[in-house]
Amino acid sequence: MSGVMKRMGMIFRAKANKALDRAEDPRETLDYSYQKQLELLQKVRRGVADVATSRKRLELQLNQLQQQSGKLEDQGRKALALGREDLAREALSRRAALQQQVTDLQTQHATLQGEEEKLTLAAQRLQAKVDAFRTKKETIKATYTAAQAQTRIGEAFSGISEEMGDVGLAIQRAEDKTAQLQARAGAIDELLASGALDDPSGLAKDDIQTELDRLSGGTDVELELQRMKAELAGGTSADRQAIEGGTGEGRPQQQPQDTPRFDKQ
Repeated sequence: MSGVMKRMGMIFRAKANKALDRAEDPRETLDYSYQKQLELLQKVRRGVADVATSRKRLELQLNQLQQQSGKLEDQGRKALALGREDLAREALSRRAALQQQVTDLQTQHATLQGEEEKLTLAAQRLQAKVDAFRTKKETIKATYTAAQAQTRIGEAFSGISEEMGDVGLAIQRAEDKTAQLQARAGAIDELLASGALDDPSGLAKDDIQTELDRLSGGTDVELELQRMKAELAGGTSADRQAIEGGTGEGRPQQQPQDTPRFDKQ
């Protein structure tokens, strides 16, 4: 049972694969692949834009912290100038904390800038691949379309295409029916001529007349044959006239010896 199920599964997959192969159009597959590559390129570009946006935010934060650090430094100097060392120490302490934040942000900024450069380079390479694929795709599609048209023209000329095959079958059926009708008509004529079938219209000849027509036709043939023999043998006009006025057996009659002959003046 397991072997039978495996075999059935294999047959089903083979038939499904064959059906899919017939339904698949390479041009549609190429267009779909190109669309997917464009979507991937769009995602990469969106990633580059997100990284660039994060980098820009870090730059804004760095500028703000650096401004605050400069402000605290100025406050410390003023406090020292006024003899308030405690205020100056507080200002410098806050500035040191800000400097730590600035250092951390600068590290993150450098990391984001490196990632942005990598993504930008990857986007450029992907763009080049997509452009190359598009060119190849259009070339393959044009070649496939030309080959498909050439194949259809060849099939049409050879008569093996599906459409021309239907036309050929229709012609063959028409010829077969015509031949069948001709054979049936000939058989009916023979049966009517032989008397096996009666003609209700009364237009058909009876058997005696048919036989007389046949004998008469044979006599005509014999007379024509004798005439041709006389012409080939160089016979006289009198011989030819004798042949033309011959008997039913096709032999020329002999003129009487005592019959006078008159020459025309």
